[in-house]
Amino acid sequence: MLPRMTVDRFWALVEQGRAGVHDPSDAEAVADRTRQALTALPAAEVAELNQALHDLMADSYRVDLWGAAYQLNGGCSDDGFEYFRGWLLTQGRAVFERVVADPDALADLPAVRDAAGTTLDLECEDMFGVVADAYHALTGTYELPRTEGRYPELGRFWDFDDDDEFRRRLPRLSILLED
Repeated sequence: MLPRMTVDRFWALVEQGRAGVHDPSDAEAVADRTRQALTALPAAEVAELNQALHDLMADSYRVDLWGAAYQLNGGCSDDGFEYFRGWLLTQGRAVFERVVADPDALADLPAVRDAAGTTLDLECEDMFGVVADAYHALTGTYELPRTEGRYPELGRFWDFDDDDEFRRRLPRLSILLED
């Protein structure tokens, strides 16, 4: 894990990206603005921020969050879960930390409420690669220094299609999706 300061710096750049768009719920626009903010930094700092992004993605690598993404997006592959967590990053630090601690808190988010019952997927592939894209723009290569630390073990999966299990594990989100 990186010093908290590096993670704080990453979140400051995400907030800068959110502040720089007309609609902060537009995940792709937030990712683009965050990438632009990253390209204003020295390449060495961008490389350090890759570890911060990795650590945040590892923090959010949780089976209960995957179940929530599965239900919200009408299915969720490995890549889809990465992109869902990319979307979650674009929502800002407070939302990210709250949802990682309690995936059922997704039910409180306006973007989730708006997406419920639609075919809109809550994903942002661009945010997942924002550091690599900025590094490439600065150096001409995607060869970032290797990140340290593995994703944690997910533990035991539950049947994401089991409505009773979904209601038991994520009650507020299940009520939102039933409406």
